[in-house]
Amino acid sequence: MLILSRSQVEELLDLDALVDAVAAAQADLSAGAASMPPRIAALVEEQGGLLGVMPAYLPSAGLACKLVTLFPRNRDRHTHQAAIMVFDPANGSPVALMDGTYVTATRTAAASALATRLLAREDASVLAVLGSGVQAQSHGRALTRVRDFAEIRVAARNREKAEALAAELGGLAVDSWQAALDGADVVAATTHADEPVVRREWLSPGVHVNSVGLNQTGREVDAATVAEALLVVESRASSLAPPPAGAPELAGMSPEAVHAELGELVRGEKPGRTSADQITLYKSVGVAVQDVAAAALVLEAARARRIGIDIDLGAE
Repeated sequence: MLILSRSQVEELLDLDALVDAVAAAQADLSAGAASMPPRIAALVEEQGGLLGVMPAYLPSAGLACKLVTLFPRNRDRHTHQAAIMVFDPANGSPVALMDGTYVTATRTAAASALATRLLAREDASVLAVLGSGVQAQSHGRALTRVRDFAEIRVAARNREKAEALAAELGGLAVDSWQAALDGADVVAATTHADEPVVRREWLSPGVHVNSVGLNQTGREVDAATVAEALLVVESRASSLAPPPAGAPELAGMSPEAVHAELGELVRGEKPGRTSADQITLYKSVGVAVQDVAAAALVLEAARARRIGIDIDLGAE
């Protein structure tokens, strides 16, 4: 079994290739070619944390399972930490164990980049990044690969962190969520907010919103935005499922209220944006087929470059 550290995963995972791999994985999921149950989790209530289990099988990418923890109160380490185990789909043998923390951040941003590529206006020029953590950083890097932004704004509860991220992205830190959203063409909402940081009255016509924040006690996007926007998700089954799989913003909604899954857009089964003024919303919950697609890319590159440590689990 091949063991790959976080630094090795970072070296091996190509972001541009990942966007295309996520597109293919989402297309397979919507076509019924993948096996992927909604996420389950064990709760650590005294810490406000959870351990999630996310298995999936994609004929084109393989069989894997991610174990991911979410501890929002963490200050000295990532709020999301993960490991991914890859298995041989021919016989079930474990073939690789790799860091999943970087994969989680990067594949989430890659999916938002895919959604932006499919739904944002071609002339989008202003990007608003809400948050200053790992997901904000990864989204800032990923979204600039699919649209040419003339202006990037960053808003966060911690002004110092907002300024640091803005400097990294070549953007500007602003004083409020509203200031970031005013006139924005594309939004990356990456917070753990329990009160909406994306509100309909702050959005301009034609904006595309990516929302990846998940807080079971609240919502990152207000009800008016969800109701009025063209809504796209990764998977209806996962997004509309009860916690810990589903999105609080979509609780109680019917499948018919979702315009499309990402894979349906990729496959051309559903249209994307139909007018320049239409507001579009991609609400992400994070799905395992994206992890499988990313792990397959990492494993292929590791084998080609002979990176990692091989161990024999059956050795005495």
